[in-house]
Amino acid sequence: MIPQNILLIGAPVDSGKDRKGCIMGPDAYRTALLSETLVELGHNVSDLGNLAPEETDLPEHDHLVALPQTVGWTRTLQKAAKDAAPKGLPIFLGGDHSLALGTVTGIADHAASVGRPLFVLWLDAHSDFHTPETTTSGNLHGTPTAYLSGQKGFDDFPPVANPVPTENICMIGLRSVDPAEHAALAETYVEIADMRAIDEGGIRAPLAEFLTKVEAANGLLHVSLDVDFLDPDIAPAVGTTVPGGATLREAHLAMEMLHDSARVTSLDLVELNPFMDERGKTASLMVDLTASLMGRRVFDRPTRSFG
Repeated sequence: MIPQNILLIGAPVDSGKDRKGCIMGPDAYRTALLSETLVELGHNVSDLGNLAPEETDLPEHDHLVALPQTVGWTRTLQKAAKDAAPKGLPIFLGGDHSLALGTVTGIADHAASVGRPLFVLWLDAHSDFHTPETTTSGNLHGTPTAYLSGQKGFDDFPPVANPVPTENICMIGLRSVDPAEHAALAETYVEIADMRAIDEGGIRAPLAEFLTKVEAANGLLHVSLDVDFLDPDIAPAVGTTVPGGATLREAHLAMEMLHDSARVTSLDLVELNPFMDERGKTASLMVDLTASLMGRRVFDRPTRSFG
């Protein structure tokens, strides 16, 4: 395993939805020994602390939840991601999934600057393909994939200079997609492996196919890992639980395949709500999955007790 320079960047974004608690996510990952775990694997780790959103002069919106704050976070994270990418492998500690509005577009700017295509692996129960015009809840954590792929309707947000082509996006684990998102996705080239496809054929085949595509293009790969990708029985600390998610074994297999590909260049860890956790169970699981992505093998996993 080649040691990596890993940059931990706290993004306590809690503006993307009306249910609060994700603001505590970054420190929960630190308490669960994310940095120490990665150092034990031989990596160089720098914790850059927590970011804060840029101030904006936008007024509050009648329908969209915390629009000014989310736009401010997007501006901050775009710059942070673009600045961090040349220095190592940034891991963005969320925070709700609206943080990807900034992280992925910032990484896309970096990819364009080095002349390589960016691919995005979206591990999530939800497609997050709403726009501010289609969301019925007003929760902007349901909009990042539409924004980063250059869809219309984001007039209040920074222009997306380097949208990710939809054929470069793969969504695995979907099991809750609204009708408007379903219709919009049907007009794109996004690759989708929902939970039925995984139930029928396993997680390996769609992920291997996507990774082959990334390798053939010599692409950079950004992974956005939402807690609700996992089944809530093993990962309860999320405000958007959807039964029937990925199992522990499926999730670790996916992470180990990502490590074997040697293509991952940036990572989001999102939607951890420690207020809803059971003695740190979900935070520790997310740390274990990150360790698998960064090189820990199946027989090296520690025994944990939550008693």
